[in-house]
Amino acid sequence: MTHNTENLVLEHLKHFQAGQRRIEYKLDEHTQRLGRIEIALAGLRRDMAHDEQSWAEQSVRIDNLTKRLERMERRLNLNETAPEA
Repeated sequence: MTHNTENLVLEHLKHFQAGQRRIEYKLDEHTQRLGRIEIALAGLRRDMAHDEQSWAEQSVRIDNLTKRLERMERRLNLNETAPEA
């Protein structure tokens, strides 16, 4: 009877070990996937920062053009409102 009990315990331990291996494999897989997600998120943040920088540069250029246009209008006296027809 002791031999049968030892075999039964051994079979259960083998089953637990197999389950443990599956869990460890899945954990490794999820860790890798999470790492790839973090890399992708960092890339998106970098792209967003680049886009924000581009928008800021465009805004500065538009502001400079607006100032130049206003200065030209003042010099040419074009800033007065034209009479409506």
